[in-house]
Amino acid sequence: MEFMELAERRFSVRKFSERPVEKEKLDKMIEAGMLAPTAKNNQPQRIYVLQSKESLDKLDVLTHCRYGADTVLLFTYNTDEDWKNPLEEGIHSGTEDVSIVATFMMMEAEELGLDTCWCNYFPNSQLEKAFNIPENERAVLIMPVGYRTEGVVPSPMHAASKTRTEIVSYL
Repeated sequence: MEFMELAERRFSVRKFSERPVEKEKLDKMIEAGMLAPTAKNNQPQRIYVLQSKESLDKLDVLTHCRYGADTVLLFTYNTDEDWKNPLEEGIHSGTEDVSIVATFMMMEAEELGLDTCWCNYFPNSQLEKAFNIPENERAVLIMPVGYRTEGVVPSPMHAASKTRTEIVSYL
């Protein structure tokens, strides 16, 4: 499938079925994430696969954004490993690196017939504490992964787009 077709087809799913994600498909998603570029190829990303009842119950206390998925990916970055911009204090690549990795995985999921939802509606520090994330890591997003329930369609906002002139400026 061509990339533009894949990108147009993908949408955020917020209601997952009980059908489990096959390990082979999850492994392919992870492989796609490992191919993603990061600043200076530092690869500060960490991916936690939440599948146990205990982990999913913990997550449910912190956010409603699991949407019934039995597999949720938690993306963090290691603050000791992300690239630091030497030209400006406080500018670093961790969030961007994780975002690129997550996007690669999200698109691979779509190609494999899986559905996802990019979520960052959770209390980051509480989530890090609940999952014993090392102190030098920062949580960026969670991504429920699975198969949508019957009849799920894109939300109306999925089709809403600003015009090119609202987004793009040629300087």
